[in-house]
Amino acid sequence: MPQLDDRTEPHSELADGVSAQVPTTDEVQIKTPENIGGMGHRKKRKEDPRFLQGKGNYVDDVKLPGMLYMDIVRSPYAHAKINKIDASAALEMDGVLAVITGEDLKAAGDLHWMPTLMSDTQMVLPIDKVVYYAQEVCAVIATSRYIAADAIEQVFVDYEPLDAVVDPFEAMKDKVIVRDDKDKKTNHIWHWEAGDKAATDAVFNDATTVVKEKFYIPRIHVSSIETCGMVANYNKVREHMQIYMTSQAPHAHRTVFALVSGIPEHKIQIISPDIGGGFGGKVPVYPGYVICAVASLVTGKPVKWIEDRSENLQADSFARDYHIEAEMAADKEGRITGLRVKTLSDCGAADAAANPSKFPAGLYSICTGSYDMKAAHVEVDGVYTTKPPGGVAYRCSFRVTEAVHMVERMTDIMAHDLGVDPADYRLKNFIRPDQFPYKSPTGWEYDSGNYEAALNKAMDMIDYRGLRKEQAEKRAKGELMGIGISSFTEVVGAGPSKDYDILGIKMFDSAEIRIHPTGKAMARFGTKSQGQGHETTYAQIIAEELGLPADDIEVEEGDTDTAPYGLGTYASRSTPTAPRPTASGPTRAVLPQLRARPPQWPRGRSGPRRRRSPRTC
Repeated sequence: MPQLDDRTEPHSELADGVSAQVPTTDEVQIKTPENIGGMGHRKKRKEDPRFLQGKGNYVDDVKLPGMLYMDIVRSPYAHAKINKIDASAALEMDGVLAVITGEDLKAAGDLHWMPTLMSDTQMVLPIDKVVYYAQEVCAVIATSRYIAADAIEQVFVDYEPLDAVVDPFEAMKDKVIVRDDKDKKTNHIWHWEAGDKAATDAVFNDATTVVKEKFYIPRIHVSSIETCGMVANYNKVREHMQIYMTSQAPHAHRTVFALVSGIPEHKIQIISPDIGGGFGGKVPVYPGYVICAVASLVTGKPVKWIEDRSENLQADSFARDYHIEAEMAADKEGRITGLRVKTLSDCGAADAAANPSKFPAGLYSICTGSYDMKAAHVEVDGVYTTKPPGGVAYRCSFRVTEAVHMVERMTDIMAHDLGVDPADYRLKNFIRPDQFPYKSPTGWEYDSGNYEAALNKAMDMIDYRGLRKEQAEKRAKGELMGIGISSFTEVVGAGPSKDYDILGIKMFDSAEIRIHPTGKAMARFGTKSQGQGHETTYAQIIAEELGLPADDIEVEEGDTDTAPYGLGTYASRSTPTAPRPTASGPTRAVLPQLRARPPQWPRGRSGPRRRRSPRTC
């Protein structure tokens, strides 16, 4: 694939008036006094002291009386029949209490299958065959983590290897059917498209210049510092399931567990404590979670499962794995007129994407980016392969990174073929400020923007002209130097129900603020930080809106028994959606009353005593 520095020439002079003398927000606008500490004030993060001192509370820190431990036997094949599972040697080991198989889950109420967030189905534990490498085959429950780890080596599984299919183009030929549990014996899962095909074809027929390119954005793993894990604690007397888990969306996971297990949702409590990174990888419901919960149901004791790094990399959700073929059209003046995109999405063995939108390809139709064009048409096909299932956003809203990479590369290629500097070409084709609100050819409405000003400012900050001159000088001496430009237009905030949905409950978020008689506050949210600093950010937003000191506002997340229902943290959605309800009218109405009549200690009673230090005692 051609690289940017093979397709560019030194920067040409910008036209008069296209200067980078653009007003900026370099000077922070502070509206609250320092003692309030609202937005714009420099503050040390509230959550940092516990992390810096090693006092964080993660799932693996949870220790409950009588707790058992789980480890998982995983498949060494990407595709194979299971003839027999022999766990007798493992069960003879001291400390091994049980080995759970797919047959056991089926007998417990068809728990060997579970729904995915994309309305597909996924094996919890297989009965007949495995469909990806490192798939969960059975689970060992033991009195210690090390006994469980030793015991999985004593479980014998008789496999009959089958042909694997890891190339999605080959999978589309249906020579090897991955999911023969489906009524339709095909690997093709879904077809989706956006935009006007006829209008796009017409634009291409009239185009002066058309460029084509193929891209493969390979499968990657988020590899967060903390792996996934759970402690499930079922109380038979109360018929109540308490779960500590690495969850970016505790309430959504509670709903999934209720649907899978049949336990009423009000009888399930999910607690997501401190999380060591998420990046979308802790949104899906993994088979290990379900098995761990079933193990606690069966034994009546707390059961802990913490995956190791190898398991995390082998079998957890991935990002990307998009095969893209794109075409861009331009008129005789060099203006972009159309975009046509065909994409094959390798979903692995199940469509288990952590996708909050109503569209199977997520927000991929944002692919026209920052550019004004007459028409666009994008189509995507999802396909099963014998790879781990999933699909997570990883550092952006779902599938936006793939869309941006594609349109920015196509813009570079078009600029190169027209002999125009890539920065100048973007400035020529950006959506103008006077065009907002702008309706994109694929149906998105952009509310506002000034892309030309932003790029000009960035170019001035890095001395773009100087860099192009330096690049030309180095090339003259046989040295290579690349200069890359990308305009990233993203959909954030994941909230409007017309475009977003998870499990049929739409997309929204909630907040609850309790103001104590002394003016201090407790704010609870349905989101869940994995390192973003919500405890500090939310407190400053509330301070800004309500005038309460940020230091007097405690922020809580992650406990479904106390936090209001919310859809979690991912897709750049938490700060735009969660804190706003705390500035509601009723909350604002209470504050003046508290300020006007602060609580007083009754006369005639001993007041609170001043705490003395040892030196003054």
